[in-house]
Amino acid sequence: MSAGSERGAAATPGGLPAPCASKVELRLSCRHLLDRDPLTKSDPSVALLQQAQGQWVQVGRTEVVRSSLHPVFSKVFTVDYYFEEVQRLRFEVYDTHGPSGFSCQEDDFLGGMECTLGQIVAQKKVTRPLLLKFGRNAGKSTITVIAEDISGNNGYVELSFRARKLDDKDLFSKSDPFLELYRVNDDQGLQLVYRTEVVKNNLNPVWEPFKVSLSSLCSCEETRPLKCLVWDYDSRGKHDFIGEFSTTFEEMQKAFEEGQAQWDCVNPKYKQKRRSYKNSGVVILADLKFHRVYSFLDYIMGGCQIHFTVAIDFTASNGDPRNSCSLHYINPYQPNEYLKALVSVGEICQDYDSDKRFSALGFGARIPPKYEVSHDFAINFNPEDDECEGIQGVVEAYQNCLPRVQLYGPTNVAPIISKVARVAAAEESTGEASQYYILLILTDGVVTDMADTREAIVRASRLPMSIIIVGVGNADFTDMQVLDGDDGVLRSPRAENSTRGSWDPPRGFPCCCQPLRPSEARTAHTHPLRRWPSACWPRSQSRWWSTTATEACPREAWASLPEKPAQAAPREDVEGMGRGSEEWVRTASVSNTLGVS
Repeated sequence: MSAGSERGAAATPGGLPAPCASKVELRLSCRHLLDRDPLTKSDPSVALLQQAQGQWVQVGRTEVVRSSLHPVFSKVFTVDYYFEEVQRLRFEVYDTHGPSGFSCQEDDFLGGMECTLGQIVAQKKVTRPLLLKFGRNAGKSTITVIAEDISGNNGYVELSFRARKLDDKDLFSKSDPFLELYRVNDDQGLQLVYRTEVVKNNLNPVWEPFKVSLSSLCSCEETRPLKCLVWDYDSRGKHDFIGEFSTTFEEMQKAFEEGQAQWDCVNPKYKQKRRSYKNSGVVILADLKFHRVYSFLDYIMGGCQIHFTVAIDFTASNGDPRNSCSLHYINPYQPNEYLKALVSVGEICQDYDSDKRFSALGFGARIPPKYEVSHDFAINFNPEDDECEGIQGVVEAYQNCLPRVQLYGPTNVAPIISKVARVAAAEESTGEASQYYILLILTDGVVTDMADTREAIVRASRLPMSIIIVGVGNADFTDMQVLDGDDGVLRSPRAENSTRGSWDPPRGFPCCCQPLRPSEARTAHTHPLRRWPSACWPRSQSRWWSTTATEACPREAWASLPEKPAQAAPREDVEGMGRGSEEWVRTASVSNTLGVS
């Protein structure tokens, strides 16, 4: 992966980069570790820590490789990489005495290494000496970290292997086999993809199924050579080689479909020495499932249309629009907060709306002719057609609406959520489901109908729609944060769970719940995706939330969309737009900091 190539290439309409996270996989191995065990070799594992606000936080830990001073770990760490940030990492190697890689006080520290994620990404492969406390070298110990970009990863694979009639390598019992799956790199080196568990005392083992990304398995090249090695486990680390075979993912798929997915497990030494030698057993691919993950760009290029609806708060708490202190005051020299939010999101979404017509609704005002309170009215006062021509049309309708309505209350948003949800539900029922709906709600205070709003959001979570709620003005929006689902699954008053959460974006959509500086609203899509601590800014500044959300899993997150994009462009055509183009769609299509999900 080139350092920030995807992020640097991404550009907003204004020509500025549109940064967002790239997914990076980190693979670890060590050489010449210190031997802390008097009778056997060390049992190493590596803990990965990341610095956050000056504190080291453990991200994860590898498995334990028993009795080895040169371990290659199968555990892969997936981290978010931000080109514009310094992300400090620390790798700590331990001789592990706890069970299954869990740290305990008796673990012996074998050395550590600190670097930045950017250094690893830039060099792709980093080998550094391990240091003990006070900067002393841990002998000749080194750690190697390999980074691989999986942002363009378009799927994952579920594999399950079993074997039959393996060679017996043990004198008084049967072999304890395990399997290692390797990818052959361009330099002909082997990269460990996965290591199965050990099946004790069994010549016909059935290994547990496992999942790997297509990028990890074969770098998304289905013809890339793969190699499988089968070993007889030895507690002292001197595993006995049983046999091997080579294949490709393409061959695996074809053989599995034809019901002939088995390979001779061959020991090359035995084959050279004995003419009658056939194999040391047979390895069988018991199951193969390929889950292709379609990105937001795939759906857009396949014809999926985005429908954008904006709902504006016209309650009295905004202040008299004729007063310069009002949030609805129309200043001829600069837009108010409502217009900033509307334009920053709308200008992005309109590029993906074929007819460039947006629904514009209002709530919380008395409207003509009877001046009754309405929580769901068209701001162009045409109930038969509430759509406006482009964002400029919405702006004009908003400005024309202000002098014609009486700001009132309360702040009820459930009716508008339910209205858009009904349209999305009707689209879902057609079976084509090529439309996706985004609802932007602009409000100056905590909603009054919180129970009904929660109910409406939970129901909408099953539909092809997303909701953005933007808090404008000086109010305390703390109570609104319950809607983002960050602290747990959002539940309706009837204890019905949301099927999605705001931290689970659809493929290609960045997602974030955070406050946003008002000055950033007009260029929100140019700012990095990160979770800012709300305590950093005064309460008087705007707060932005994303509610509703989608799962990362394609079958659930996009359950209302077709299984694959209709008439989707071939993968090479998608990639042909350039990584920068895809990254821009990820970011700018909904706004990086707004984090639509």
